[in-house]
Amino acid sequence: MEARLDLFNNPLAGKLFKHFNSAGRVITESALPAVTQELVKIRASQINGCAFCTDMHTKDADAAGESATRLHMVAVWREAKVFTDAERAALELTEQATRIADAAGGVTDEAWANAAKYYDEDQLAALIALIAVINAYNRVNVIVQQPAGDYVPGMFG
Repeated sequence: MEARLDLFNNPLAGKLFKHFNSAGRVITESALPAVTQELVKIRASQINGCAFCTDMHTKDADAAGESATRLHMVAVWREAKVFTDAERAALELTEQATRIADAAGGVTDEAWANAAKYYDEDQLAALIALIAVINAYNRVNVIVQQPAGDYVPGMFG
């Protein structure tokens, strides 16, 4: 399987991803817990059907020491006992923001208030930026049908 467009060698895509990656670096360096960041990236990627990002972020989380049990349970986090209340709040916000077109009201006040119980303003800013950035990456990869399975943690620097 090959991608419809070679994003890794296209000059315009390279310029675009340089900016995406810069935004991602700001988020990575924020006070939002790294484990929460990976869970959010995995869940949004699952919802969007982005195989490339799901492959990348599950492998990155595994390499960072995340347990296989928690990784396997991300898709069913509501029923899983392995996530903290703060992680659950972030996953709920991720789902609602990723499925924003499915709900006329967008993100509910309840989901926002719950996230705000666990994260300060800077962490909330990082969380919403992360949700936006991973959704952008997901959409690009789904549109071009970027193949998955070959990612090696750290291969993008």
